[in-house]
Amino acid sequence: MTSYFLAAALGMVAGVLSGLFGVGGGLLFVPILTWIGLTQLHAEASSLLAIIPTVLVGVWRQQRYGNVRWRAAAVLGVASIAATVGGAQLAVSLPEATLRKLFAVLLL
Repeated sequence: MTSYFLAAALGMVAGVLSGLFGVGGGLLFVPILTWIGLTQLHAEASSLLAIIPTVLVGVWRQQRYGNVRWRAAAVLGVASIAATVGGAQLAVSLPEATLRKLFAVLLL
């Protein structure tokens, strides 16, 4: 039970820091999730899954302002699905240490 409170507190801190400094949440969430015990693969997957509600709310709000180009969004959506499947297969095939090093390079 304590780990859930720790995860929630760290998530809130990472969210506030992401908002203050304008960095993507994954840059902070993935290291925090690995620190609390998730594997690199599960931390990255969880971080990506957490983006979905944010994206849905963002699209909903921007659509109300007329800022969404649906044809371009559909093309990007289909391309993203294909890239996600390929990226997931690649991530699963890599050793944990290699995946962690690649994430570190991304952070730099």
